[in-house]
Amino acid sequence: MDGEPPVIPRWRRWAFDLVFYAGSVPIMMTVPVSALFGQKAVIAHATVWTSFYHWTLRRLLGLTVVVEGDRPIGPALYAAKHQAMFETLELQRLLDGPAMALKQELATIPVWGWAARRYGALVVDRDGSATALRTMMREARAAKADGRSILIFPEGTRVAPGETPPLKSGFAGLYRMLAIPTVPVAVDSGRLLPRQGPRRRGTVTIRFGEVVPPGLPRHEAEARVHAAINALERGQAIRAFARSPVSRRPGPAR
Repeated sequence: MDGEPPVIPRWRRWAFDLVFYAGSVPIMMTVPVSALFGQKAVIAHATVWTSFYHWTLRRLLGLTVVVEGDRPIGPALYAAKHQAMFETLELQRLLDGPAMALKQELATIPVWGWAARRYGALVVDRDGSATALRTMMREARAAKADGRSILIFPEGTRVAPGETPPLKSGFAGLYRMLAIPTVPVAVDSGRLLPRQGPRRRGTVTIRFGEVVPPGLPRHEAEARVHAAINALERGQAIRAFARSPVSRRPGPAR
């Protein structure tokens, strides 16, 4: 890309912060009501929140989202790049409420953490203890049994644009245990919505890569996923990977 995207005017940033965070308070505080009606109600409640986030990004910050690639029909393991809060919310909306990996610190936040557990989040312990890993595997297996997709960030944490750390070991365990199609997801959100520095106006790309079929050797599955989630980091198209024999549907246009 030639040059830096334009910085979003200060008044737009202030308007976004005011509307999104103020609007999020009543949404979060009413989660206990939804929880009375079960997990599906909590998932629908969460989708209201993420759709509200999408609306504020588009209307107040002037950001657009482009979705590229296809994704399989039915449950899949989505392994996504993580550069900003953006993909944690936007992918919840696009993927119809997947069970999502959540770092343990967030699961302890009053109300929010309780709601995340009711939603069916997979709590991840960064220390990687055996007990925590077994718990995450059990939660992922339950989500699969319920017909839900699973969303993880296999590099383990949010990274700045250009950083491509190796995948954490938990990915290999989930890939082997779940035995469902794995879809790498590349994003370039950190270019416009960095953790530090000004937010910029432009288009965020979400690219669903070629499906990685179950049953591959660990090194091959990890290599395919790592290359695909970092395809936008290199400014290159995703390599042509072998397709798995699963039915596919086009990614939603936004």
